[in-house]
Amino acid sequence: MERQPYKLQFTKRAQKDITSLSPKLKEKLKDILRRKIALHPESGKPLVGSLQGYYSVRISYQDRIVYRIEKDVCTVIIVRAKTHYGE
Repeated sequence: MERQPYKLQFTKRAQKDITSLSPKLKEKLKDILRRKIALHPESGKPLVGSLQGYYSVRISYQDRIVYRIEKDVCTVIIVRAKTHYGE
């Protein structure tokens, strides 16, 4: 039996990050969200420290998707979708 994909929700910050990505990275982001995160959210890298409970998946060398999983409602909250370097 195939598992239902998780719903994706985006914070305002993540939406702002996505608008600043190049068209190529936006396509890559969509692909990762649909094929990886929505289907297998725990496949990302678990984060530690102040971001414990969050996961990360690379979009590019610098840019990452940072998200948390709400299993009880089958939802993934996308928190960031851009680099944290140089901020």
